[in-house]
Amino acid sequence: MILAGVALVYLGLCGVLFFFQRSLIYFPQPGSADSDPTTITLRAGTARIKVCTRPKEGRRALIYFGGNAEDVSLNMPGFSTAFPDSAIYLLHYRGYGGSSGRPTEEALFADALMLFDEVHATHPDIVVVGRSLGSGVAVYVASHRAAVKLILVTPFDSLEELAAGQFPYVPVRWLLCDKFESWKFAPRVTASTLIIAAEHDEVVPRASTELLHSRFQRGVASYAVLPGTGHNTISSSPEYMPLLRGSS
Repeated sequence: MILAGVALVYLGLCGVLFFFQRSLIYFPQPGSADSDPTTITLRAGTARIKVCTRPKEGRRALIYFGGNAEDVSLNMPGFSTAFPDSAIYLLHYRGYGGSSGRPTEEALFADALMLFDEVHATHPDIVVVGRSLGSGVAVYVASHRAAVKLILVTPFDSLEELAAGQFPYVPVRWLLCDKFESWKFAPRVTASTLIIAAEHDEVVPRASTELLHSRFQRGVASYAVLPGTGHNTISSSPEYMPLLRGSS
């Protein structure tokens, strides 16, 4: 009876994690009330995808995919200063910043490719930047499109790996729907890639970032660690923007 009770509790826990898993992955943020950025809207079926943009004529553009609890519009001032000659596009995931719909891995990948193709029509030289969860989106895009540069900030080898570390006694491999398997797409990337890690990352273990680095073809990816930074403070480092700017 005791074993049966334990089994039922365990199965119940697995069921709860399965049905509510996306609420543990995605934390939609509204657009900032303190900023009034220019936006464009892309249509994906019934969904309306908001993109903050700083228009700029010329060949160069930067596309940014943020973290799972990030208001990407807050990056516009810094990116505008760091990349004065580039058009800038910051994607609000579904459910974030005025975009409709619900975020899933499949939807984020499709929306990201749609944005890339839209931007590429007028800006052929695109730098793709992804931070944290957005690194999984960025790697996918760079493996399917001809970006001129890929920059990954606090990236992971796969979300499945991170989830397994958080829930070691749960069969994450069978339960997780959105796995963001960057290890699968990294070998296909040919664009010059910069990986930026935080010295004291409390969310993504350094081993995961280093493992992802090893997935790229030889000579494609370089690796930098910003001292004294954490997962959520890395962009506050005085070295952060110069590093991004210098790699573009």
